[in-house]
Amino acid sequence: MNIAIASCFDLPDWEKDDLPFFQELENVDIQYQVVPWDSDINWSQFDACLLRTTWDYQERIDEFMSWINHVSTQTDLINPKSIIEWNSHKRYLKDLQQAGITIAPSEWLTQGKQYDIQALMHQHGWEKGFIKPLIGANARECLPFDNNPKGIADAQKHVDRLTPAEDLVLQPYLANVESFGETSGIFFAGQYSHGTRKVPVQGDFRVQDDYGASDFGYQLSDEELALAQKAIAFVTEKFSLPLYARVDFLHHKDGAAYVNEVELIEPSLFFRHGGKDSCRLFAQSLAKFINDTHL
Repeated sequence: MNIAIASCFDLPDWEKDDLPFFQELENVDIQYQVVPWDSDINWSQFDACLLRTTWDYQERIDEFMSWINHVSTQTDLINPKSIIEWNSHKRYLKDLQQAGITIAPSEWLTQGKQYDIQALMHQHGWEKGFIKPLIGANARECLPFDNNPKGIADAQKHVDRLTPAEDLVLQPYLANVESFGETSGIFFAGQYSHGTRKVPVQGDFRVQDDYGASDFGYQLSDEELALAQKAIAFVTEKFSLPLYARVDFLHHKDGAAYVNEVELIEPSLFFRHGGKDSCRLFAQSLAKFINDTHL
């Protein structure tokens, strides 16, 4: 088997987390080539294209989705096109919410409409709010703010600037992220592999490496595991079983877990916390998927 592993041209030099997974591919007779997604290459030469570190796609979403459409006609895309299209816009969280999966309370701010942030904050009784775009990653244009005159003014200006061009969501700010962080469960073909907890630097909310956050091995709680499995079951019923998934959680001050993201396109999979067993599970799941597809 010969696969393409889709990446990007400007992948940071420090990104080494997938290397042990790549080594495990050899043990299941999979040859691979790491290729920037926007390369001029014949994708049909590969048995499959596995999306991994396509970390510049959010700024080029139309171009990326056009590429997704093209590649899916040339080879087997993993995860498949239907899942990627759904997952590329965070309105999918609304679908999960309507299916009874617990997410943070949310007000959906639709592109082209106007919103009164002060009225929405008063309506919900939130002491602090959080605004984020529904297409984005790496904390792009995310804004935590206090429910006071300055905070409301900043938030209103933020929303007024962004809603002409994109959709947003307004949620209560879950301050536990600053101390406990964000937790994640990583799944391969629906099987729980391992977990991680990402903790920002003091006084920050951003849990990405880019902002100095730390990460640790973590075991999902029973509540988190049940929510993650329910989310993956929803995706499976709606589309198909995702070969890989990372389900992220934030937590209320009382400890209750909320699904914050279901990452099905290019999530970090934190193999450094899953060890060789997690790499083997993913490689074997991938090999089985390709074999079954090509039978």
